[in-house]
Amino acid sequence: MTEAPPTWTLFDGERRMAAGPPPEVAAAAHAVAAGDHDGPLLVFDDASGKVVDLDLRGSAEEVADRYTPKVAPRPRGRPKLGVVAREVTLLPRHWEWLNAQPGGASVALRKLVEQARRTGADDRKVRQEAAYRFMASMAGDLPGYEEALRALFADDRTAFDARMKSWPADVAGHAARLAWGSRA
Repeated sequence: MTEAPPTWTLFDGERRMAAGPPPEVAAAAHAVAAGDHDGPLLVFDDASGKVVDLDLRGSAEEVADRYTPKVAPRPRGRPKLGVVAREVTLLPRHWEWLNAQPGGASVALRKLVEQARRTGADDRKVRQEAAYRFMASMAGDLPGYEEALRALFADDRTAFDARMKSWPADVAGHAARLAWGSRA
């Protein structure tokens, strides 16, 4: 399972202006900043809901290049498999259990991590936190904000949507996409 590439979303005040890969959104922010815009320009990391602080100096190409991921040199080990060696600290009884598993400690740990990722329990928490951060930045003064937060953390989609009825469509839509993922 590969991790999805990062995406950002640009807002001009309460209006969603662009969304997509960081280089494209950074270039769009550069273009919007150069012209007339309605409100503060804010760029959000869609995975975390955090505001991204952009350096918009230079041309649009320079800005886009600044946020284009650079290819790292190939690491030692088994890079084709994506294997990364790191230290894990466990109690002796944990090591005994891991070493007794078929394939040894590494295989057992990989299976446990994959099983946890498939259950998706952490995904909901990550989505809620991202939506919370976005809403705190963009909707803190809007009517129904606190009730919408309570609905978000109660995992109540109906109440969440009802509390955002009077919000600007782009703000409500993005909050819902962050909170509910593909169900938005």
